[in-house]
Amino acid sequence: MKGDSVKQAERECRRIALSHYENFLVASVLLPRRLKQPFYNVYAFCRTADDLADESKTPAAAVQALAQCQMSLDATFAGHPPAGIFMALAKTIEQFRLDKQPFDDLLDAFLQDQRKTRYQTTRELLDYCRRSANPVGRIVLKLAAVDADVADLERSDQICTGLQLANFWQDVARDYAIGRIYLPQSELRAMGVNEQRFAEMIQQRSTLPELKTLIQAECDRAHTYFDRGVPLCDHVPKWLGRNLQLFVGGGRATLEAIRAIDFDVIRTRPRVSKRTQVGLILRSLISR
Repeated sequence: MKGDSVKQAERECRRIALSHYENFLVASVLLPRRLKQPFYNVYAFCRTADDLADESKTPAAAVQALAQCQMSLDATFAGHPPAGIFMALAKTIEQFRLDKQPFDDLLDAFLQDQRKTRYQTTRELLDYCRRSANPVGRIVLKLAAVDADVADLERSDQICTGLQLANFWQDVARDYAIGRIYLPQSELRAMGVNEQRFAEMIQQRSTLPELKTLIQAECDRAHTYFDRGVPLCDHVPKWLGRNLQLFVGGGRATLEAIRAIDFDVIRTRPRVSKRTQVGLILRSLISR
């Protein structure tokens, strides 16, 4: 029966959410009880789509899988969700009157990753962030019943873009290993770094001084996004503000970890220490 199918779908969403992402586990502790399952339902969709994009055997297979996911999403918003997690998502969509565009944007970004592995300008990269990161913040605001004005939507976008950029600069070597460079090509060329020199750095596991300079500038840019977005924390319910502070703190800690290794992100992947992670978590919990 439909009721049993929805409950089963919700259990699956809860399993996905609580088994994948460490920070989400922490955030779920800070969520009001009434919102935990809706967040699980949305997260399960995002996680599943992301896995289709990154874990399919080939880009062609990923494109096919994401196309099927798009059809399932279309059917869900049309009131005919397929079996599985989409039944739980449909319940959340109806309950919170969620807009379809952010979900479409996420899938579009995942598709783009299969076809585009270089970004010529910062503007191109930020357009990718607009679809790969910013939709998540906008969905969260809807789940929190925040009647956000244009300024607060922009602040949400700033936080999400900052988090995405921090992740990029932490994972320069990892992304290259799967064929992607998110550093804008125009800025690399300005520093005298072409594809051959980039490949040589990867092979030698050493970051040239000119690339370090670029990484530093990109980290400074990400810090600016956090600075612009963090006032949102004072414009939303306290529980959400605490979660936002946690994630902004984690993003800033990532940037500081990059700075601590002198921006040598090819030699080693910067990591936020456990002590710092625990401190961020404790501050969020104590502030309750």
